[in-house]
Amino acid sequence: MPRRIRAVALPGDGIGPEIMDAVQRMLAAAGARIDWEECEAGAGVALPGGLPGETMDAIASAGLVLKGPLQTSLGGGGKSANVTLRKHFELFANIRPARRLPGVVTPYADRDIDLVIVRENVEDLYAGIEHMQTPDVAQCLKLISRSGSRKIAEAAFALARAQGRSRVTCASKANIMKLSEGLFKEAFEEVAAAHPAIQSDHMIIDNLAHRLVLSPESFDVICTTNMNGDIISDLTAGLVGGLGLAPSANLGAGMALFEAVHGSAPDIAGQGLANPTALLLASLMMLRQAGLPSVAERLEHALYVTLEDGKELTPDLAGPTGIDAGSTSAFTDRVISNLGRRSKAVPSGSGGMPVVQEVARGRVHASTRGQVRSDAGIDVFVEFAGDVPSLVAGLKAASAGLPLTLAMVSNRGLKVYPGALPQADFVDHWRCRFASRAPGDELPDGVLGDLLTRISRFARWCHVERLQLMDGTPGFSVAQGQ
Repeated sequence: MPRRIRAVALPGDGIGPEIMDAVQRMLAAAGARIDWEECEAGAGVALPGGLPGETMDAIASAGLVLKGPLQTSLGGGGKSANVTLRKHFELFANIRPARRLPGVVTPYADRDIDLVIVRENVEDLYAGIEHMQTPDVAQCLKLISRSGSRKIAEAAFALARAQGRSRVTCASKANIMKLSEGLFKEAFEEVAAAHPAIQSDHMIIDNLAHRLVLSPESFDVICTTNMNGDIISDLTAGLVGGLGLAPSANLGAGMALFEAVHGSAPDIAGQGLANPTALLLASLMMLRQAGLPSVAERLEHALYVTLEDGKELTPDLAGPTGIDAGSTSAFTDRVISNLGRRSKAVPSGSGGMPVVQEVARGRVHASTRGQVRSDAGIDVFVEFAGDVPSLVAGLKAASAGLPLTLAMVSNRGLKVYPGALPQADFVDHWRCRFASRAPGDELPDGVLGDLLTRISRFARWCHVERLQLMDGTPGFSVAQGQ
């Protein structure tokens, strides 16, 4: 008899309540003994963010969650409830498997696809730190930490070890974003060195996307940053049948949240057309993480047999002819009726989950880098609608008499001073780099105040970045053409 576990159910929006009910019925029929605490979340909650305090308290207490789709508004400044959950509970590891399923018609149905995306889940552009610099220029800060990068790399190797996988590939854009994505790559390689039994390599993310389309069966575990992982995990879902078949796990120290990747599909809600397969696959991940692999295996075989038989599949699985299509309820009943049957398509040892508890909460890896830091200058970003010569003249006058000299001006990352003016379209947002006249000396705070006061007489400053040398190495990028 499987042990009893406690979990929070978040049915969510749109088709969420339908597929949650279907999955809970299948879990119960398979012998999963789960004490469910159903909580509200999503668009139906009359609170900013859609997450009541009672729901957050229940999640914190249970530590195990099965979540339906939560509706997220586009634009308007509202925060995503999904991202809020990941950040609040430090669910730093997003696990997105992509495996060929029997009976599912795709252009890759004859390929042996069985890979996992391990995506960093709380940093990167998803830090959500954005500013309007001018009325026509918006900025988003990309934050990558060494600690966060090491944690997700450790999770990727833990998953490979738990599932008996042999290779972990780091995917980054370190060739362009040499500091942020370069830090991610560097941290991954530090962790990989401690796991010599597992092969590791690195690929540029665009090349990896290209290779995923050409030879997806050649990949095993892919470890990547938040935005990269968001994009390529949807790509890999498309290889094996689409988001309607894509499960996801969000894991942290002592906390695990499992969900279907797809949206709330309000256009088909309440019509009995929803496919519960993605949420069912997520629940199998939940069972394995909770230490109930035998129940998960039994239900996984029943699902595979149902897909192989091709009877009473939901319309999206039945194909364009709709022959033998069934409702959500009929599909659920069919899976339950197939409990006890076994499919040869289920990989042996499938779905072992990583022991993310190995990666301690709040663990900070002390860096041996940057022990000696010094100031190299200041970047001041300004709004200015005039021409480049007028801007340069004003900036030189503003720095006169200060321990700074105007070293460079760029527009959208392209150097416009010194040197010939490029033949490019300019916007009203300029990066103005002032180099210290005495590199290595710490710039007095009053110097910045004086400089900004002078600049304000002819331009509007937007924000400031301190330029640092770390162990003699520049901790800042240069402009294109510099």
